[in-house]
Amino acid sequence: MDLTGASAVVIGGTGGFGSATVRRLVAAGATTVIADVRDDAGKALADELGEKAVYAHTDVTSDASVAETFRVAEDLGPVRAVVVVHGGGGAGGRLLGRDGTPVPTELFAQSIDIFLNATYRALSIAAASIARSEPLDSGQRGVVVTTASIAGLEGQVGQTAYGAAKAGVIGLTLPAARDLAPVGIRVVTIAPGTFFTPAFGMSEEEAYQRFGTAIQNPKRMGRADEYAALALHIVDNDYLNGETIRLDGALRFPASPKKG
Repeated sequence: MDLTGASAVVIGGTGGFGSATVRRLVAAGATTVIADVRDDAGKALADELGEKAVYAHTDVTSDASVAETFRVAEDLGPVRAVVVVHGGGGAGGRLLGRDGTPVPTELFAQSIDIFLNATYRALSIAAASIARSEPLDSGQRGVVVTTASIAGLEGQVGQTAYGAAKAGVIGLTLPAARDLAPVGIRVVTIAPGTFFTPAFGMSEEEAYQRFGTAIQNPKRMGRADEYAALALHIVDNDYLNGETIRLDGALRFPASPKKG
């Protein structure tokens, strides 16, 4: 898909995956909206990248906030590519604590709201925005890339909420692609494995030794630009649709994470 003259939106655009994706979209010719709540980081990235990048404060838990971001994007050009890669706190913990007390349902619901409901919100509002654009010669209007996790396929101990939310994102992918096929919108999900980001607060090698030794090949953690490269390939390849793609170096999560 040619992004020249088009706009793109990256929801979670100041994070590791998000900022790498913004850079690649801008390099591909799209005027890209950096959608996030981290105003200082978003404005700094937009200033760095110049006129092809615009920051928009975006709260993924609010319909009105997400809709306003897409109004900004539509003013910049037809929306062709959307990448949903926001993070969020979310609650972890085993179903039962050591004292036999169950995790409160409210904490489970919080993770579902942040990771699943917000993805659905972004996907549905993005689809409405893309559908308002004229189709390309191929009949395509655009693509939405969402982000799950391999935890949605094989969650570890303590990941019931996060695993359920990310499994929901995976389950959303194919029916959403089928729903949007008549208007020429594709939906594809990336399920990353263990990636290194500055949030680890340690060197890449230290993080690998603590969290990544089960990765098969290459024997290292993933890097944010590898996520971005796959996202851009999905944008470019019209025949990728309705699929969840693992990006994990053949890692399969064991039941329990390695203790550091």
